[in-house]
Amino acid sequence: MQSFNPPVRTLMGPGPSDVHPRILSAMARPTIGHLDPAFVSMMDETKEGLKTIFKTRNKLTLPVSAPGSAGMETCFSNLVEPDDKVIVCINGVFGMRMKENVTRLGGKAIIVEDNWGEAVSANKLEEALKNNPDASIVAFVHAETSTGAQSDAKTLCKLAHQYDCITIVDAVTSLGGTELRVDEWEIDAIYSGTQKCLSAMPGISPISFGERAIKKLSIRKTPVSSWFLDLNLVMEYWSEGAKRTYHHTAPVNTLYGLHESLVMILKEGIENSWTRHQKNHELLRDGLEAMGINFLVNKKDRLPQLNSVFIPEGVDDVQIRATLLNDYNLEIGAGLGVYAGKIWRIGLMGYASRKENIILCLSALKEILASK
Repeated sequence: MQSFNPPVRTLMGPGPSDVHPRILSAMARPTIGHLDPAFVSMMDETKEGLKTIFKTRNKLTLPVSAPGSAGMETCFSNLVEPDDKVIVCINGVFGMRMKENVTRLGGKAIIVEDNWGEAVSANKLEEALKNNPDASIVAFVHAETSTGAQSDAKTLCKLAHQYDCITIVDAVTSLGGTELRVDEWEIDAIYSGTQKCLSAMPGISPISFGERAIKKLSIRKTPVSSWFLDLNLVMEYWSEGAKRTYHHTAPVNTLYGLHESLVMILKEGIENSWTRHQKNHELLRDGLEAMGINFLVNKKDRLPQLNSVFIPEGVDDVQIRATLLNDYNLEIGAGLGVYAGKIWRIGLMGYASRKENIILCLSALKEILASK
């Protein structure tokens, strides 16, 4: 074996996104112990930074030491018990994964299904809530990465609470890139990932639990199925102050990277980050539409940081993406599920959301398509 030196790519797919050089540099700093007082101090700062970008005061806000899928499992394994009835809204791949979590935990999933590329329907959700008065949880994806559709989290959470349900929300692609207000929208449990709009590396999942979610966790009749993800145990490691109970060896250098990401996004301002993503989306949109490339999602429900566009007729999906990667060192994403081979997913997330990346992507696509 020899040392691995990866090629330098521009990552404009659905994730991971480009990691900012400052974050890569932060991760190269000396490793210290995960109970070192200096590291504990950094942990507290990280929690406060996450609260700020989640727009929450929830005390139970922390980074799970694993990628976004583990954040999802943390929410479901702590809140879903056997025989719990959970209404799962599915409008893409990641809603389907929510359903899988519910069934594996012994819960009963009630499906609210919308077409891929469309937002979750509040009317369909209300009908399901009326028909299932014994449901206790509503789960939905705020920003569906498989299609680039964004749902109205505020309205969906309000509906859930009217019928005495708590909410679990997937914000893996939305956190940092589009408006998200955990306290104002009364989101009960939420999870995200560092590899999208936070400009950081894969491997950490920020989560936040509000009072209703904590109450449901506290009155469980059965133990949490996962020892590693049991928040009753993890909380003791991420508790306030210098005294911590050992739970696991945290990924020290990776958390350096998240901390640096938060330093940067707080300096920019979270609202300014939302605006930057929107403006860059509009620049990309105008360029793509000028080439005759159209969007899957309607304008109102479209994510600025994840752009799903139809592949022009007669164009070879795999060949174009391979040419972009090999000749331009540019990565864009393929379609999933029903849209495999039909759409491209172009990410403008975090550090990748820059004008020079948009120019590169548009010019490369124009050159390649013109030669076909």
